[in-house]
Amino acid sequence: MWLCDDRSMARPTLLIVDDHEDFRRSAEMLLELEGFDIVGFAVDGPSALSAVAALRPDVVLLDVQLPGMDGFEVVRNLQARREQTRVVLISSRDRSAYASELVEAPVRGFLAKSELSGAALHAFMA
Repeated sequence: MWLCDDRSMARPTLLIVDDHEDFRRSAEMLLELEGFDIVGFAVDGPSALSAVAALRPDVVLLDVQLPGMDGFEVVRNLQARREQTRVVLISSRDRSAYASELVEAPVRGFLAKSELSGAALHAFMA
């Protein structure tokens, strides 16, 4: 008898956190086509924390520069709450702009917005 394990077929769930609507929408279209199930959006640090608690996404695509609290502070809050979601930071700035913070941040990785793709995001999930 063959059984199908739905978990192996499930698309990773993703929360997109960015204060620019155009970026959220373009990231949503791109990443849905490339294998992610977008479960929600947040526009600032406090709403990101609430969304993670409510939605329990597999992955959070988190902009570094956010109103309310920056992405690094959001990550520290998630770590303190012992949230199990994977976080990938994203920014319009290059990685070198955040070099020291990235070393200490409990995140899966960092992408410049210009580098965003499903393949790049999947690579941080392994």
